[in-house]
Amino acid sequence: MGRVLIIGAGGAGSVVAHKCAQVREVFDGILLASRTLSKCEKIRGQIEKKTGREIQIAKVDADDVRQTIALIDRFKPALVINVALPYQDLTIMEACLAAGVNYLDTANYEPPDEAHFEYRWQWAYEDRFKQKGLMAVLGWGFDPGVTNLFAAYAQKNLFDEIHAIDILDCNAGDHGRAFATNFNPEINLREITQVVRHWEEGNWIETPAILEPGSVHFSFNYPVVGSRESYLLYHEELESLVRNIRGLKRIRFWMTFSENYLMHLRVLQNVGMTRIDEVEHDGKKIIPIQFLKSLLPDPTSLAENYTGKTVIGNIMTGIEAGLEKTLYLYNVCDHAQSYREVGAQAVSYTTGVPAMIGAMMMLQGAWKGTGVFNVEQLDPDPFMEALNLYGLPWRMVEHERLPDKF
Repeated sequence: MGRVLIIGAGGAGSVVAHKCAQVREVFDGILLASRTLSKCEKIRGQIEKKTGREIQIAKVDADDVRQTIALIDRFKPALVINVALPYQDLTIMEACLAAGVNYLDTANYEPPDEAHFEYRWQWAYEDRFKQKGLMAVLGWGFDPGVTNLFAAYAQKNLFDEIHAIDILDCNAGDHGRAFATNFNPEINLREITQVVRHWEEGNWIETPAILEPGSVHFSFNYPVVGSRESYLLYHEELESLVRNIRGLKRIRFWMTFSENYLMHLRVLQNVGMTRIDEVEHDGKKIIPIQFLKSLLPDPTSLAENYTGKTVIGNIMTGIEAGLEKTLYLYNVCDHAQSYREVGAQAVSYTTGVPAMIGAMMMLQGAWKGTGVFNVEQLDPDPFMEALNLYGLPWRMVEHERLPDKF
């Protein structure tokens, strides 16, 4: 039905490639590209062993627009799936515009010199994609991604208005390492050490970062895994959901962290290892967080011995037929089961599977349009059905509304 170019061969990129290879009737050509060709070679071998299917691979520097255009022109995909670094979103979007190809990513753009992410840089491409008759879908992993679609599904099918959304992300897994991050360490640590924001009554409210005095957290009893301390963070889906969910009065994002993780992070931050500016070392300029990344375990290496589960979902309170109700939509994903299927841990799996399904929706025409879209602007129903079919079944239960203040 269509050829896809996947840019990025980390944990999520590997899952996207594996899952696309499983759905032969939709993805009739797959090219996996990365700056590090050896990663692509390894994934290609794993896919051939598991599915008997051979995919193509290539080396590409996604920071180089001309190089990316040349690769697109050579392979002629119907869609580019960007699972590279968030720093590279804009260059890949530029290449797609020049080559006339649709675009999908899993995380919004972040400038390398500032720990700050927002959609304005990518939303600015709206007119250019429309003029070219192309479609760009942003933030299509799990959170952002599935969490957006949970909200869209609830808005379409379950509520007349949604007034409060709490997105809760729990990783209750154990990888057996003293300290590691579940995806790119540089991106992960930049995300969780910045000032926290949530949206309430038309305003963005700032609170201290998770390690600072006054940070907001509470203990939540997650399905299957039990009680975990959950910390208020800023996450990119909040920005788009504020624009697209009618009647919304408050939206927050929460993530769990173990005491062991916080202890290591506190030490690293105190000694300056999470800094993103240049420092001089032995007569050379280095960026501490990039040096730290080279010391920490590669997130893909965690998968083989990972145990436990992730639990990610939305608690949503709103009105239906004049009555208030609260519903909890969530998914439980098992690390060991993810590894058995595609050789990845659950954090990569929950990002890669939605990206594959989103690509399938675009190739099959279930999602179509011109311009730049966040996923909650698209029809949630076929996607929600596909989640149950392709490895991320969701559940819905009635729940108590979470307090406005903690």
